[in-house]
Amino acid sequence: MALFYKRITLCVADLERSLKIYRDILGFSINYMQPSEKDSFSYPVFNIPNEANLNFATLDSPSQERTFALTEIKGVPLPKPEGIHMSASVIKVDDLHAIISKIKALGLKTTDVKTDENEYASFIEQAFVDFDGHLIVLYQMLNT
Repeated sequence: MALFYKRITLCVADLERSLKIYRDILGFSINYMQPSEKDSFSYPVFNIPNEANLNFATLDSPSQERTFALTEIKGVPLPKPEGIHMSASVIKVDDLHAIISKIKALGLKTTDVKTDENEYASFIEQAFVDFDGHLIVLYQMLNT
């Protein structure tokens, strides 16, 4: 049996605002964007009330199609994740410092940069919380 991780989908309040991070700063490209039908699988999967309107965008990384998705939810308030983060998206980048600079310019919360090393690699990592409370961990491999 083959196991293939298709994508992560993040629910967001404002698709264009979120694209400032995921497309404009991190470099994902839009594969497609479309409104979701009222019978969309997203409603029961994400427990979204029927009165909400959804827009869906899939994003490509340079190495994989539709590796990331954003579901915009309009017409109902979204909960704000607070306290312990229950999940994180971990993304490899080429220039962590430049990206975090742009993230900070948007007013988003970041952690301090951390250098780490294990038997396989050396890397720096830093995390931020996007506009909707999703934890995103970025890392950059170091030349050793």
